[in-house]
Amino acid sequence: MNVYDFDGTIFPSDCAIGFCIWCMNHHPKLWFTFFPKVIGITVLNKMGKIPEYLKQRKFFSYLTLIDDFDVQIERYWDKNEKRIASWYLAQKRPDDLIISASPSCIIEPIAKRLGVHFMASEYDREYGVFLNNLMYAKEKAKYIFDHGFPLIENFYSDSLADTPLALCAEKAHLVTNKASTVIDWPALDEETMGKVKKKIDTGWNVHLKEEE
Repeated sequence: MNVYDFDGTIFPSDCAIGFCIWCMNHHPKLWFTFFPKVIGITVLNKMGKIPEYLKQRKFFSYLTLIDDFDVQIERYWDKNEKRIASWYLAQKRPDDLIISASPSCIIEPIAKRLGVHFMASEYDREYGVFLNNLMYAKEKAKYIFDHGFPLIENFYSDSLADTPLALCAEKAHLVTNKASTVIDWPALDEETMGKVKKKIDTGWNVHLKEEE
């Protein structure tokens, strides 16, 4: 089994942000009702006044505002499926597993088109909340362990934050240049491990609990 991150790995950009822009373009009122709130919450997060989990929840709330979500997500992938990396399509296997921090409602349609397995962050579009921790960094490795630690022949990711999962694979590969270049995972020397820790500590690996 080969395991792949999605955004920046086999897809050149962040599909959750891309789909957000897609939805705002197809529902222009969101540029006025939703977008200013996201800018505000992002600024407050940078100032340390809003926690990361709340910023993420507010951002993904756009998924609750799209009454024709099923139509729009298919149209989004109709246009963007062609952006899947050619190197990946050349080696794709039916037992591939995609593990992504993006919401499962965005990842599932493209995974089905590719004919591969997937695991992503579970998001409830009715209530606007994540049902588990974001599938990021250590959470990806935890998922593998929780499912019996199947043999991972190759792991691919664009982020050093995925080092915990890279260590679970027989061979790990780092993807660079917007999903176009594949190199060996860097040696985990002291300098690299410092970068790994920083990536994990400042990333999405937060408990998405309800506000107290």
